[in-house]
Amino acid sequence: MKFTLGDLAKLVDGQLEGPGEISIEGATIIRDAGPGDITLADNPKLAESLASSEASAVLVPAGFRPAGIPSLTVEDVHASFAKIISALRPHRSVKAVGVSAAAHVSRSAELGANVVVHPGAVIGDGVRIGTGCEIHSGVQVMAGCTLGAGVTLFPKVVLYEHTVVGDRVLIHAGAVLGAYGFGYEMQEGKHQVCAQLGHVVIEDDVEIGANTTIDRGTYGATTIGQGTKIDNQVMIGHNCRIGRHNLLCSQVGIAGSCTTGDYVVMGGQVGLRDHIDIGHRVLIGAKSGVMRSIPDGEVHLGMPATPEREQMVKQAAWAKLPEMRRQFKILQRQVQELGEQLARDAA
Repeated sequence: MKFTLGDLAKLVDGQLEGPGEISIEGATIIRDAGPGDITLADNPKLAESLASSEASAVLVPAGFRPAGIPSLTVEDVHASFAKIISALRPHRSVKAVGVSAAAHVSRSAELGANVVVHPGAVIGDGVRIGTGCEIHSGVQVMAGCTLGAGVTLFPKVVLYEHTVVGDRVLIHAGAVLGAYGFGYEMQEGKHQVCAQLGHVVIEDDVEIGANTTIDRGTYGATTIGQGTKIDNQVMIGHNCRIGRHNLLCSQVGIAGSCTTGDYVVMGGQVGLRDHIDIGHRVLIGAKSGVMRSIPDGEVHLGMPATPEREQMVKQAAWAKLPEMRRQFKILQRQVQELGEQLARDAA
């Protein structure tokens, strides 16, 4: 779709600087912008990048008026840019109505109003699906699962039996909820699987990324708290209790029986050992290996993870090692020369 810059100014209630008749056909970041595109610059530090850009216009915050390029000044750059992208590239998927004849839905399943089930989805015995859910192709919802209202399951999601999903939950492609936990006992020289009789509970407004796995509890539930957002390729072990409004970035791995408080943030590739407790509003830096519980409000970094200040001291010392090594070699040489001098004097 095409708009003029003036049209976009009205769309986002922006202050126009420059000719309003400029035609805008696309919206993208500065690096990729070309003629006919509008871009965004949320910081005056980007002025130099804008100067070399071929973009036809830019979206900027108040107080930043870039030279040499037409602009729209708005209160919230990112929200306005998202609105422009949605106008230029409107969502084109056509939502199916009702249950596809190519889906398999058990006769004992209960579906609420306005539920959409795409071709190839499988809904098992005793499943209950709330109002306005959308189940995409290739999804497997096994026996006894319960879905609240407004849930979306993207292609190839698998919900093992008795999984409970709250309202407005979004689960991306390939996620698996309720697989057996990684728990074994040694019996007669063989690893025998422990009891895997629990399930998974996902509370309201949770989002779960593609190819994420959440294991069932041994006897009870593995629980993901309300409003938590989980990135792609995250692993959460059996019996874990994840608090409300956590942010778990890609490739986080949480071993069994861990708990987290509310508003916890874990960077990419954070790993937690089993049976530890993470307090409220804890921040854990990327690639950290957490080996012990963390109290409320702390920031931990590193491998093994320690409080931020302690880790900074360690990193500063580490940075000095090359110079310390050089000085040590000089001292070694001086000591050797002094010893040789003393031996000559004694002779």
